[in-house]
Amino acid sequence: MIDRMQRLSFQDLTLIHEASVKILKQTGIDFNHERIAGLFKANGFTTHGTRVYFAETDIYKALSTTGPAFTVHARNPASNIKIGQESFVFSPTGGATNIAGTDGTQRQATFEDFKACCKLVQTSDQLDIGGYLMVQPTDLPWDTANLDMMLAYMTMCDKPVFGASGSGKEAADTLEMAGIIFGGREKMLEKPVVLAVANTMSPLRFSKEEGDVILQMAGWRQPVVISNMILAGVTGPVSLPELLALENAEILAGVVLTQLVSPGTPVLYGSSSAPIDMRTMVSAVGTAEALKIASATAQMAGFYNLPCRAGGGLTDAHLPDAQALAEASLMLSTVVRNGAHFIYHACGQMGSYISMGYEKWLLDEEICRLVRGMMTPLIPAGETIDTDLVNQVGIGGQYLVHPSTFEKFRNLSASRMFNRKDFSRWHKSGGKRVEEQAFDMLGPRLESYEKPPIDQGLEDALNAYVTARKCSTMPLARRLN
Repeated sequence: MIDRMQRLSFQDLTLIHEASVKILKQTGIDFNHERIAGLFKANGFTTHGTRVYFAETDIYKALSTTGPAFTVHARNPASNIKIGQESFVFSPTGGATNIAGTDGTQRQATFEDFKACCKLVQTSDQLDIGGYLMVQPTDLPWDTANLDMMLAYMTMCDKPVFGASGSGKEAADTLEMAGIIFGGREKMLEKPVVLAVANTMSPLRFSKEEGDVILQMAGWRQPVVISNMILAGVTGPVSLPELLALENAEILAGVVLTQLVSPGTPVLYGSSSAPIDMRTMVSAVGTAEALKIASATAQMAGFYNLPCRAGGGLTDAHLPDAQALAEASLMLSTVVRNGAHFIYHACGQMGSYISMGYEKWLLDEEICRLVRGMMTPLIPAGETIDTDLVNQVGIGGQYLVHPSTFEKFRNLSASRMFNRKDFSRWHKSGGKRVEEQAFDMLGPRLESYEKPPIDQGLEDALNAYVTARKCSTMPLARRLN
């Protein structure tokens, strides 16, 4: 078989692993967290202040308690998802403070935009999970915004929860709210119901806040995505082999911590590293180097038999134009083909994470649909090739009215948005560009949303929790106004 996408050999992967072990042994990782450093020291690790040094045996001991796949349970059991092995899931973008228009303008994101994202997730046949920070609402107090976002998602959607992870307190809130739905911590210790990301602070550091996220999530045995975004030339080497060694060292350190807190905690290996454009000092997520890093990251995760988190429909473009779709399609298809399992930013990401575009979201869903179709087996297991059909039609015959065509033509992929008409029909129907089609479809899509059923007692309990937490968090002056 010929696959021109670069596949790293076992020797290549081992070389990166060995380089990472050398980094972890000689330089270590600074967790900026006394409790975490104490946990490592109590388990026999060499520490210096909050810096921790790792031996190769420490890494393999931690990996021995991880697993290649796990199931995240949803409020609606029909929406449960498996992450790992042959299963992959799509999650929308997150973190953008701006909403991009099709005319190149931008405006600040609001809480109404976040709730619109909830509606798009719930009505999507491609997105499997959603939640925290799909956009950053600029009209909410930041110290309690996580509560409003989690409450909105948990009541407006019945798909699995992507939890708040800006700090340990945010993660704790998410876990307590998930506990209201799923029966408390004891029940959650038995099954994953919410996952969260813990990002490194490259090079070779974790912030105290992200360390707290790991402690909280692993303490409840909920899945943790250990991830980083190394910018080649700024927070990491320009040379990709050295960058991958650094990336791998940071992720492995986080993986080890999850297993020290609670062996068996589901953990994902992830990264969205990319080069920096030295002319603009902006992360260049649409470059060939970013694709190669994503491919190698998925392969390194496979090397350790861990599920992989990767970026999806990433683009540097500020419009849902040809650049946006080209870059998004290349990245999404690359990470799925190379074995990633949790595809973050699958829909809506624009401008190197600065903005979210509704039209781009819908266009990305079309790309997700195409990629899923591309991954469907050409010859399903157990099926044979029907040579009787070919012999029956014979030389010079036609298949248009053959019964087999009527039986199976609906199995062919069909786009909901991309043009399949000839020029005349396309022109007569308005001759619209694809982003215009997406704009026209957005309103009806949002209007089609129906709130999924939720037990009133659960919803009341969630509201009561958020109200109580806001009262305890808000400054007195703001509570009195």
